[in-house]
Amino acid sequence: MIAIIDYGAGNLRSVSNAVASLGYKAYITSDPEEVVKAKAVILPGVGAAADTVNSLKSHGLDKALMQLIADRTPLFAVCVGLQVLFEESEEGGGCQCLGLLPGRVRRLPGGMKVPHMGWNNVKQVQSHPLFDGISDDSYFYFVHSYYVESAERSTVIGETYYGLEFASAVALDNVVATQFHPEKSGPTGLKMYDNFLKTALRGSL
Repeated sequence: MIAIIDYGAGNLRSVSNAVASLGYKAYITSDPEEVVKAKAVILPGVGAAADTVNSLKSHGLDKALMQLIADRTPLFAVCVGLQVLFEESEEGGGCQCLGLLPGRVRRLPGGMKVPHMGWNNVKQVQSHPLFDGISDDSYFYFVHSYYVESAERSTVIGETYYGLEFASAVALDNVVATQFHPEKSGPTGLKMYDNFLKTALRGSL
């Protein structure tokens, strides 16, 4: 079973359609019990960090995500889904996030158009199954005003430049996450989802 988490926001239909186009069956759910039973989980992201955290908590999905970490269930988080996995965010004057990964979320610097919206390349700084068959410096679609500053360099597997170099893909144990939207990134983004699901469902992420 593949679960796509519904916390009242997120890019649910685009993600669901992307997964279906690859031949996988996934279900959209806001039930924590269904989430923890899944073999692979996708946490989509659209919106503000504080709103996302509050919505996840109101559904009990924060605890479900913690359980996924403990159970080593493969998890793919996207955009603000990535950001809320970290400890805190500067967005909205500052908010506490879930603290599942070490680091904080900062606003993109001045001098560049914010939000960062459109196609940009991702430099692969570490080899990872998520990038199998994907060329280094491939382009993906971004929409964000904040970026992750990881406290552990070893978790960063992809970087992108937009006013500064920032972590655009991270991985730690069973968790992978991207600042960009694979579901909006054409064939290359679909390949990334396929890589995640193939690896996750055979239990080798």
